[in-house]
Amino acid sequence: MPPSLTSFTDDALIAFDNLIDRTTGLVNPTIRFGVTGLSRSGKTVFISSLVHNLLNFGRLPLFEPVQSGRVSAVHLEPQPDDAVPRFQYEDHIRALVKERIWPESTRAVSELRVTLDYQSASGWNRLFSPGRLSIDIVDYPGEWLLDLPLLTKDFQAFSEETLALAKTGIRAELSRAWLGVTQATNAAAPADETTARELAIAFANYLKACKSDERSLSTLPPGRFLLPGDLDGSPALTFAPLVPPVDGKGQKGSLWAMMERRYEAYKSVVVKPFFREHFARLDRQIVLVDALQAINRGPEAVQDLERALTDVLFCFRPGANSFFSSLLGRRIDRVLVAATKADHLHHESHDRLEALTRRLVERAIERIGMAGAGIEVMAIASVRATREATVKRDGHTLPVIVGTPMDREAIGGESFDGNRKTAIFPGDLPENPQWLFDALEGRAPGTDLPEVSVVRFRPPELDEAGGGIKLSVPHIRLDRAMQFLFGDRLA
Repeated sequence: MPPSLTSFTDDALIAFDNLIDRTTGLVNPTIRFGVTGLSRSGKTVFISSLVHNLLNFGRLPLFEPVQSGRVSAVHLEPQPDDAVPRFQYEDHIRALVKERIWPESTRAVSELRVTLDYQSASGWNRLFSPGRLSIDIVDYPGEWLLDLPLLTKDFQAFSEETLALAKTGIRAELSRAWLGVTQATNAAAPADETTARELAIAFANYLKACKSDERSLSTLPPGRFLLPGDLDGSPALTFAPLVPPVDGKGQKGSLWAMMERRYEAYKSVVVKPFFREHFARLDRQIVLVDALQAINRGPEAVQDLERALTDVLFCFRPGANSFFSSLLGRRIDRVLVAATKADHLHHESHDRLEALTRRLVERAIERIGMAGAGIEVMAIASVRATREATVKRDGHTLPVIVGTPMDREAIGGESFDGNRKTAIFPGDLPENPQWLFDALEGRAPGTDLPEVSVVRFRPPELDEAGGGIKLSVPHIRLDRAMQFLFGDRLA
């Protein structure tokens, strides 16, 4: 059984928060929905499109409450947590629809409450009162989620694991400067602020290089080193893994003791408050992953994505909530892992993308020995930026996607200006996802990873319907995701 992320005191505080939430929910039924993702997976776009399609009663044939006409009204309301920044839906949807640019990525926790008035599908429930459900959307960076496993590790375990990983594959090249400084540092030497700062900066630069578009690696804790915010320069962010002293423990006043103390401070000041105040209060969760980018970047990016998913799923405890059990300890009873940007593939490969992502998740679940109940996998596009077509080439008909590449995107040496549409053949994923993993692990000699063209497209240009009514943002399977995440609460 995985070690606990919390202490008895933490559990008591979490139980108190949950009791307040549930008491409030008796008057206004609410579901807290967490949205996170791994490195440019499109969290902000997902939330913006979901809310826009709800508010505008978009094309949602698989979201039964809307398709059946049982939802009578959808509106935004003030969020319940005044100390948490509001998710700026209006700004983000303006960027998508009016300016046709992708909104800024998530850099901190934010919230948005959307409330649905609906008629229950049960005649018995309709006798009492009209139904109402508030969905509190909690948006947070995936890097913060990957910090949660640190709560189970001491500084020595964190150092040994991080140093070992940094010496593998492409990380060995990216970590060369940081490892050089680290290996030349005597952890038993007296604590020195200048040395600590140099090590922390070199470590942060290594993490940033791993996250870059050229590498697209996913397992990058501590997350605040990439998104420091107002903690930038604080002692809680001025530490780095060290080679353990010969005696295995640092003496008081040593550099090791300083780094160990700051690592524990990071967990206390940064990780635990996030866990207690936000993560432990969630009911449902979606984890967005850019599997296509990982495939495009090569074997190490795919393997690193699987490692990150293992760490992510370790944090969840999917299981059914009863009313009384949820008063003290809430469980996330549904987790959706969504492979985004399905619109970058022809629909013939959508099922393959889903199967590949499902295999990644299944292997991650096997690694941590967790039952897969309550976990679903889908391939989606929060905003569909392309349409499908066919082209004739050398007597063959090729399935292509058509869209407007972003400014300075290049395809086969041709650069685009952000205004001209083009058709591209995106490539095919293997029918059997196991073939990909065999290739990754060297069990299929002579085979290569599939070539998939990952091109960044601008958001689509939306036409106006009759009467000047704006159409809702197009998507792929967003309605199916809604049905899994919320459909049972609107029955």
